Amino acid sequence: MPWKNQGGGPWGSGSKGPWGSGPQPVGPRPPDLEDLLRRGQDRLQQFLPGGHFSGLGVALFVVGVLVFWGLTGFYRVQSEELGVVLRFGKYVRDAQPGLNYHLPYPIETVQLPKALRVNTLSIGMTLIDDPSRRGRTMRDVPEESLMLTGDENIVDVDFTVFWLVKTGGAGDFLFNIQNPEGTVKAVAESAMREVVGRSEIQPILTGARRSMETAVHDLMQRTLDSYQAGIQITQEQMQKVDPPSQVIDSFRDVQAARADLERAQNEAQTYANRVVPEARGRAAQIQQSAEAYREQT
Repeated sequence: MPWKNQGGGPWGSGSKGPWGSGPQPVGPRPPDLEDLLRRGQDRLQQFLPGGHFSGLGVALFVVGVLVFWGLTGFYRVQSEELGVVLRFGKYVRDAQPGLNYHLPYPIETVQLPKALRVNTLSIGMTLIDDPSRRGRTMRDVPEESLMLTGDENIVDVDFTVFWLVKTGGAGDFLFNIQNPEGTVKAVAESAMREVVGRSEIQPILTGARRSMETAVHDLMQRTLDSYQAGIQITQEQMQKVDPPSQVIDSFRDVQAARADLERAQNEAQTYANRVVPEARGRAAQIQQSAEAYREQT
C-alpha cells in the first residue's frame, strides 16, 4: 500500500498536533473584553441596593456623578493671578484672588494669567551667566540700543520698562495679542527710537532724561491701547545714555574741552563783572576832577 502524504506530518493531521488538536498559542493571551465588562458590572452591583440595577440605585449613581462633576468647578486664584472665565470659549467675567467657582467643564473653563504682577523688561541689555564671577552680568545688545538722533548722531540707550495687565483688561490681554512680552518690547523699542530721532544728541546726553521717559511712556501707552492689548505701562527708566563705545573716548574729550571752554567763559565773565564797574568808577572820578579843575580855572 503506497504511503500518502496527508500534508502535515506522519499523523496526516495537517495543522493539528499528534493528539488531534491544533497548535497551541505561545505567550500571554489578550484580555477578554466581555470578561472585563462582566467584572465591572459585578463590582458596580456590590454598591447598589439589592445587588442589582434597581431604579433607586441608578438614580443614586447618577446623582453621585453629577455631584462630583459639579465639585470640579471650584478653583483657587493666587495673589498675583486673575481668573478669566470662559463659557464655551467666550470671555464672560474676571475672578479675583481667592476661592472661586465656575460651571463645570466643558460649559465653563478658567485661565489664570499673572495679571497682578508687575513685569520688568530690559531693552538694549540682557543678563548672561558669567562663570568668572560665579553669577550673572549685564551685556549690551547693540542691535537694540544703538539709535539715530535728530541731528544724525548715534547714541547707545539702555532702558527698562515696567508693565502689568490693566484692571478689567485680562480678556484683551489673553485674546488680542499672541506674545505679550514680545509686543511690549517691540513697542518700547519703537517708541524710544521715535523720541530719540526727533531730539538732538546734546540734550539727550546732558539732562533731558525725564522728559524723554515721559514722552516714551505716553507713546507706548497710546500704541498699546490702539492694539487693545490690555496692558498698562507703569514706569519707564533710562539706565544708560552714552555715545557708541567706538567713539566714547573722543566724545569725552570733546565734552571735557567744552567744559573747559564754559569754565573759561565763566571766569572771564566774573573778571569783567568785577573790573568793569571799578574802571567805570575811576573814569567817573577822573571826569569829575577834570570838571572841577575847569571850573576853578
